[in-house]
Amino acid sequence: MRFQTIRAENKTIIILDQTVLPEKIQYKSITDYRDVIAAIRRLEVRGAPAIGIAAAYALALAAETRAVITLPQLRRLMADVGREIKAARPTAVNLFWAVDRALAAADEYQGDSIDEYREHFWDEADAILKEDQAMCRSIGRYGAKLLPDDCTVLTHCNAGALATGGIGTALAVIYTAVEMGKRVKVYADETRPLLQGARLTCWELMDSGIDVTLITDGMAGYVMSLGKIDAVITGADRITRNGDAANKIGTYALAVLAQRHGIPFYIAAPESSFDHKLESGKDIVVEERNPDEVTCGFGTRTAPEGVKVFNPAFDITRHELITAYITDTGVRPGGRSKSK
Repeated sequence: MRFQTIRAENKTIIILDQTVLPEKIQYKSITDYRDVIAAIRRLEVRGAPAIGIAAAYALALAAETRAVITLPQLRRLMADVGREIKAARPTAVNLFWAVDRALAAADEYQGDSIDEYREHFWDEADAILKEDQAMCRSIGRYGAKLLPDDCTVLTHCNAGALATGGIGTALAVIYTAVEMGKRVKVYADETRPLLQGARLTCWELMDSGIDVTLITDGMAGYVMSLGKIDAVITGADRITRNGDAANKIGTYALAVLAQRHGIPFYIAAPESSFDHKLESGKDIVVEERNPDEVTCGFGTRTAPEGVKVFNPAFDITRHELITAYITDTGVRPGGRSKSK
């Protein structure tokens, strides 16, 4: 990719601010962990894998505190910071996974040097980023094999390089298929209310020379009925033990429509997005966001003042609607393929 979503340089975290895309390509340098939390909440960095990477680096920044402190005190402080980071967004499991992993890695340190203890956080965050890049490539390789040599894919929200440390999850399948010589076209839902499909997916696909057509969310069913779609591929922010998946609001409707039209519906996500602690989608906490995102999107009022708004950021797609999960360890069947 010609851009990088998140990286660390000289104990500074650099993120590509996704709130100003596609009009600007603007990087932000962050040295305070609280600013990373704010960036996650403001969606300057977003996408489950990228949020996890950002969380790990936020811990590393927090560990750099120059307050007069003993190592036992710093260990306790880091546990508190971990809880603070986890509260940034409730739905994406990668956030919790990355925080727990980084804290566990640092807890293994048995020495008495604060500086060495701090380095454990940087090393673990770097490892999570590198592993994510490799996981994206693996997802791409496994998923690309599922696509015909000449096909059109429908995707929702953004599950590309902007949402990860590598080439993406759902979009990794497309990038890899094209690298293999397959002829792949993409329809991208705009993804209301924050238009991640329009602003982000279209931008990065066009930047990579991929043939992409933008549609509004409400057009997806009609486009499927015209026979224009061969597969639907989305990402996921959390997948429960029974296979239910939380993803950007609107995903559930696509899965229902895909089943109705006999189109395979794939979820592409790394193993770190599987939450084996939760039995089903009923156990997932779905984030609800500011009503202004719906009524005054991007600064323009489009609904009457005072209207009631329901604005969940995610929905739950039951495993019975999912054809298969494309992961970094292989393709596993979903409930829809098992029911055939």
